[in-house]
Parts: sequence; C-alpha cells; structure tokens
Amino acid sequence: MSEFRHPVEGYVFVVTYGRSGSTLLQNVINALPGCLLRGENNNALFPLYKSWCALVRSPDICRMVAAGEVSGPTHPWFGAEAIDPHAYATSLCANFARHVLRPPPDIRISGFKEIRTIAREDTFLDYLEFIRGHFPNARFVFNTRNHAAVVKSSWWRQHDPAEVEKMMHSAESVFAQFAKAHPDCSVRVHYDAYTADQSALEPLFDLLGRRPSREQLHDVMRTRLTHAT
Repeated sequence: MSEFRHPVEGYVFVVTYGRSGSTLLQNVINALPGCLLRGENNNALFPLYKSWCALVRSPDICRMVAAGEVSGPTHPWFGAEAIDPHAYATSLCANFARHVLRPPPDIRISGFKEIRTIAREDTFLDYLEFIRGHFPNARFVFNTRNHAAVVKSSWWRQHDPAEVEKMMHSAESVFAQFAKAHPDCSVRVHYDAYTADQSALEPLFDLLGRRPSREQLHDVMRTRLTHAT
C-alpha cells in the first residue's frame, strides 16, 4: 500500500450540533476551490481518540515510561514502556483520513462536519486538542444557530427543550473556550447571521485562504435542502 499523503493545506473541521445549518455550511466550503468537506461519520474518530487516551492515561504505562523501566516477558505490562502514543495517534488519524475522508490527490483541504457533541466539556475540549495535534494544519469552524429555532426543528421537537438547551449551552461553551485558546485556527459562525448577510462568512473564507465567487455563493445559499424539516 502506498504511503498516504495528507492534503497539502491540511484540514478543516466543522463542529456543531444538529439542525444548526451545518449541511449548508458544508456546501459552502465544498464550493471553495480545492476543498472537500465530508459529511457526518457518526463520530467515528472519537473512539480512536479514546483508544489513544487509554494509553496516555494509564497510570501503569505512565509510571513505567517515567521510571525508564525495562519490563521482562513475565511482567503483566510487558513492553508497555516501548509504546509510542504520539506515533500511534498520528497513525490513527492518517488512517482515518485515508479510509474515511479519502481525499483525492487534487484536494488541498479536506475534513468533515459533525453534529454529535460530547457531553463532558473537558472531554470535548481534549478531543478537539487531539484533532488539532494530529491532523496537519487543522482548522475549526464552530457553527451555532438561534436556540429557539433549533429546539423546534425536526427531531429535536421530540426531546425535552430544557435538555436540548443544556446541550447547546455546553457545546457553545466548548466552542468559545477552544476558539479563545486557538484564535489562529478557529472561527465561530452563526447560521442566522450568514443566512441574513453572506459577508458574515468572511472569517471562514479568511481562515481557509479562498472564497467563492458571488455567483457560486448565491447559488449555494439559495439551494433548498430537504434532508430534514
């Protein structure tokens, strides 16, 4: 199997919650030259992150590495000191890109959008840091929408509005914290703002270093999406 090469300009990840307008944002990014943003993948990357966590947060592995211990074949953690968590995570993410994102050779920026938020804020933040640390030139677009509109949209109507509000507040707290910590690779956009005024997408275009023509953007924004109502 040939060596996988990451897209030359790296990655972009749209991070949001359901019914926020993320599919429209996906279409906007895919109208940009050299960009291929895949859709949702059922949070398939998150278990890979958890696998990495199992190594870097194991007290036994950490102790053995810190002590420079050399284990023998009768040791219950035989060989654990030789584990390379960074190389493991790098390989996980490269294989995810190779087999899930599958960017063609002419694509310069790849990535995906995901609406499945992580309940624990500390875990969600750490997961985003994992992505930032192991996908070359990773950039993040945090997408939000008016809460009242989300609560009344599609499947959310079947949920307790208070729980949906709680989820959105928790997610947006993470978005704000991460964007504040990493302003060079993050932007926050709001569905109600960019559907009312397309210039609200300028920070996104600046982040990716390209923008669609006025006609292309107009065509994308006026295309009706029918995947849910």
